[in-house]
Amino acid sequence: MSAQSQSIAQPPGLSLSVQPINAGASLRDQAYAMLRQAIADADIYQSHEEIRLDERVLSEAMGVSRTPIREAMTLLEQEGFLRTVPRRGIYIMRKTKREIVEMIQMWAALESMAARLATQNATDAEIAKLRHMFDSFRDATPAEHIDEYSDANIAFHQAIVQLSRSQIIMDTIRNIFIHVRAIRKMTISQSDRASRSIVDHLRIIEALERRDTELAERLVRQHSLDLADYVEKHCDFLD
Repeated sequence: MSAQSQSIAQPPGLSLSVQPINAGASLRDQAYAMLRQAIADADIYQSHEEIRLDERVLSEAMGVSRTPIREAMTLLEQEGFLRTVPRRGIYIMRKTKREIVEMIQMWAALESMAARLATQNATDAEIAKLRHMFDSFRDATPAEHIDEYSDANIAFHQAIVQLSRSQIIMDTIRNIFIHVRAIRKMTISQSDRASRSIVDHLRIIEALERRDTELAERLVRQHSLDLADYVEKHCDFLD
């Protein structure tokens, strides 16, 4: 977080990290990008409390009037990230367990196709970078460094999507990423999922290195479907 960044307190244990806006570009667009990223970075499922956003507090933190904040919130609501509750305020949208499971299933379909395309479009050097993402965990189990492994896990899945070179897949997956990311982060430390996850990742990397299109696609799909099954069986707190 930069020296100018501010954490905007929401319910206990949750904050949105924002910073003053540069007046040189569209204030609405900057506010939109910053709020969207702040929501993506927040653990929106860690508390059962609804997460309300305060226009005044955000306006003060970003150093702009409420107008661009309000316009940015309108865009985020249209995209399904926020919802307005009459006479109560604006809240970050959280999904039910059923919706999360369906999102992960969609992610499985999109990322598996991305893996298929990556075997055709990614360079050897780009695929090699996937393996280096897990160098820090060679001499220690992921559970010993769970926060770092969680970040590497999320970066790994993002990287596969990017290696597809498919802008359509990247754009389509963008709006479900916030929720899938939050659930991956929350569940990675449970039931030894981290250790099993790294085994899956290494098998996926090996398939990509061999340019084994069918295997890479199948492994990536099953990896995410396993997460969907886990959420279905163990994440009743989402309802």
